[in-house]
Amino acid sequence: MPGRTLAVGAMRAQTLLGQPVLFGRTKEGAVFALRDICPHRGIPLSCGRFDGKEVECCYHGWRFDREGKCTDIPSLVEGQEFDLNRIRVRNYPVREISGNIWIWMGAGEPDQEPPQPPGLPADKQPDMVMSMDFPCHLDHAVVGLMDPAHGPFVHQSWFWRSTKSIHAKEKAFGPGPYGFVMKKHRPSSNSRAYTILGGVPETEIAFRLPGIRTETISTGKHTVWNLTAVTPVDEGNTRITNLFYWTLPWANLLKPVLRPIAERFLGQDRDVVVMQQQGLRHDPTLMLIKDADTQARWYYQLKNEFRRAREEKRPFENPVRDTVLRWRS
Repeated sequence: MPGRTLAVGAMRAQTLLGQPVLFGRTKEGAVFALRDICPHRGIPLSCGRFDGKEVECCYHGWRFDREGKCTDIPSLVEGQEFDLNRIRVRNYPVREISGNIWIWMGAGEPDQEPPQPPGLPADKQPDMVMSMDFPCHLDHAVVGLMDPAHGPFVHQSWFWRSTKSIHAKEKAFGPGPYGFVMKKHRPSSNSRAYTILGGVPETEIAFRLPGIRTETISTGKHTVWNLTAVTPVDEGNTRITNLFYWTLPWANLLKPVLRPIAERFLGQDRDVVVMQQQGLRHDPTLMLIKDADTQARWYYQLKNEFRRAREEKRPFENPVRDTVLRWRS
């Protein structure tokens, strides 16, 4: 969740992985996340009140601190002994880095730190943020967004690409933390949008579990960093959050132009996913080919290895190896 969407003293309900989650920000600015269900009668805690310190259930006034500990049950009278420490709401580990709120909903402690823009200040806030819901399973959203061959067909436009611009491409890949990296290279000649950065840009693209894509574009002394977070809402819905950071002093002046372009680009991906769902309802057998679909293969291999490593209580072993992939797009 972008940090700017959660004000001081506010709370916000979300569904993640099909589970109800309540996010809140204390008066001191600290972010927390609780399971959004009161353990007394099951009513969502988000229906209650938050005073910037504790959440109060709207049904019977039970109160909980940001760690999920019950601090008060108003119906108790003097002499009624009751150990409040017995009552807890699940508290999820959260981190706020570079203007983004990250939550860990797995068992135990997180395996990795959330991403931070390389070469940019640690407290750097995103310069442009957009979010869009895709009506599909997490896997289809991730595979669709990393697909290198759909561009000339899904993203046809005068400022980006056309089917006539298709040509052979060759990119070097290697393993990265819980994922893989398309190593630093010059953008393809049919990616006109990069020319607005000036100079000779170089870009490096990385993907890592569970669904985080980063692209670092450098042009001499300036950097543009794009983060795409793919967040599963439930079995059939996924939220795509796209954030841009830049050091270009004049880029803020172009936001009224850049935002509609970026939203249209992401919207084209959503449109094709919506059409895809019509066919997926019939549970067809799907295909993955070399080399254009190798990144999708890696994604499934990474997920399987992550699961097995956790089940077997052993270190994660990245299945990706250094290689060169070739395709036309």
